[in-house]
Amino acid sequence: MNHLQRQLQQKLDHRRRISKLRRLVINPTDGIDFSSNDFLGLSHSTLFKQNLLNEMAKSSHVLGSTGSRLLDGNSAYCEWLERKIAQFHHSPAALIFNSGFDANTALFSTLPQPGDIVLYDEFIHASVHEGMRLSRAEQCVPFRHSNVDDLERLLKRYTSNTSVKNHKNIFVALETVYSMDGDIAPLEKIVDLLKRFWPNRENGFIIVDEAHSTGVFGEKGRGIICELGLEQEIFARLHTFGKALASHGAVVLGSNTLREYLINYARPLIYSTFMPFSTLISIRCAYDLLEQGQTLHLQQHVKELVERFRKKIELPVGTLLPSVTPIQGIVLNGNEAVRSLSKYLNENGCIVKPICSPTVPSGKERVRICLHGHNTTEDLDKLINHIHSYFRERSSISSLPKAVNKKMSKL
Repeated sequence: MNHLQRQLQQKLDHRRRISKLRRLVINPTDGIDFSSNDFLGLSHSTLFKQNLLNEMAKSSHVLGSTGSRLLDGNSAYCEWLERKIAQFHHSPAALIFNSGFDANTALFSTLPQPGDIVLYDEFIHASVHEGMRLSRAEQCVPFRHSNVDDLERLLKRYTSNTSVKNHKNIFVALETVYSMDGDIAPLEKIVDLLKRFWPNRENGFIIVDEAHSTGVFGEKGRGIICELGLEQEIFARLHTFGKALASHGAVVLGSNTLREYLINYARPLIYSTFMPFSTLISIRCAYDLLEQGQTLHLQQHVKELVERFRKKIELPVGTLLPSVTPIQGIVLNGNEAVRSLSKYLNENGCIVKPICSPTVPSGKERVRICLHGHNTTEDLDKLINHIHSYFRERSSISSLPKAVNKKMSKL
């Protein structure tokens, strides 16, 4: 083993000793899925599959991409699809990227101009951090998770100088549904806050990642921004296709100027081979189902599963994260603790995953549970019973106070 190999192995050995070694795993085929981001269950939908196969059979396009979007990878079909997606989400324009990671990296590496400030929720996705790392922003500063008062404190700090307030752009980065906690951002309050600083949206701009609300929230799955009627208040939105839409890729929604700017400056778009036609067709078929109302019953079913889970689960106080979304979290202290619960549930046919530090902060490790359109109430009750059994075996759960389950509130 050469010197470099020894260095790499030492790093891996250290991570193994502190229980932070990541591994690739393959889910058992006979388990019940409570782990994936397939929120509507379209990956299991025979209707979606048949529509996709029919469209593929009718298509005269080549199967591959053949090049980057700016060279040979573009097509009339893709530009038509972008207009369709933009119209569906009530946006002037749309630009498709190969992944949500690429889209966020592109946005945050190119939008901030020299001297600009990015204020971001401390729980923002790693792809936003990657974009900020590459950006020309003067500063990138976190605010406490979904804490409007802390955001206001930072806005006051960076706008106290009138010349700065009028000439520097300040971007506020957040998600509508956070992927690890499953909670929803106080978006209306944040919009109102920025209006107080910039009544005409002169220099304050909000960028929102809607990856985990796409298909699940809003009329026909348009997302939380559309549900709240805030389309005109958000500078840029990101929706992904690889979660509830059972496809791959992402789209940035915004003005025509933003679209043209990203085409010219977004390196993940310019220098990547574009997605193949088969993926574009899959995205189109998923949006067809949304537009036609074919997923409304799935949205409703997921909502009912969330309500049932919150009503029936009994856990020690502080263990269950507050969430009204399909993402539910059971927080235990330490990587070994969450791996133990995950292993127990997996062995009993319920596929869940432990979320360990450093993915989440130390002390906030959790088992992440996702509820789906293809889960039945019987599936859910089985999961709940096994969770209760796990805690009973380790400590008398009946002697512990039950967590207060917050009443499900309408968004």
